[in-house]
Amino acid sequence: MKPIQKTIPSLASNSVHLAVLLGIVGGFLDAYTFISRDGVFANAQTGNIVLFAVNLATGEWKSALVFIPPILAFIIGVLVSEIVKIPFLRELLYSYRRSILILECLVLIIVGFLPSSVPNIIVTTSLAFVSSLQISTFNKLDKWAYNSTMTTGSLRTATQAAYAAFIYHNAEAKKQFKQFFVIIISFLFGALLGTFTTTFIGNTSIWIAAGVLVIALILYHRDKGYIRKTAALTKHISNG
Repeated sequence: MKPIQKTIPSLASNSVHLAVLLGIVGGFLDAYTFISRDGVFANAQTGNIVLFAVNLATGEWKSALVFIPPILAFIIGVLVSEIVKIPFLRELLYSYRRSILILECLVLIIVGFLPSSVPNIIVTTSLAFVSSLQISTFNKLDKWAYNSTMTTGSLRTATQAAYAAFIYHNAEAKKQFKQFFVIIISFLFGALLGTFTTTFIGNTSIWIAAGVLVIALILYHRDKGYIRKTAALTKHISNG
């Protein structure tokens, strides 16, 4: 048995460039809804569940109910992302990943037209829905699982990879650390951008995130994938 390097074609949806753009959108949307829509998170359902529990425990029943719709919308989004993978639907949509990017972009554009007088529940549930579609559809970075709309898992993975890279001098772990670190920074940048633009521009600032998605869509359309190398095992069989 001898290890050799084997090249494997990988999907454009797994590229770090696309992951960076989606990370920016993820950070932006959380900052946008938190600032402009009553402190509700579009992506971080853990935060919404905690806030629901806090309000429930303190007797703020009406305030607690605000957090239920985005949680339910998130669940529905995950279910939809699985349904579109059914073979005949995949053929109908041609590329379900591209279709989901287009849908998310359209929702962000529409939300930007909605005035502040529109009930927050409409905006937060819409964004939670498309956020869950993004999470469920674009969930691999190269060959590693990741999340483009929250950083807890990425922070854990990056820390573990950093340990393996610097303690054991593992080249693969070093690559993993670099890529996940970039994703964390992109999310942070998106959150900062979302905070400043939502504060000074208002509700239409979400069109910036829609613009980033357009770039992601173009990148996904033009990118035919990439080649990565992986270790494979081969056997030398004697003819003797």
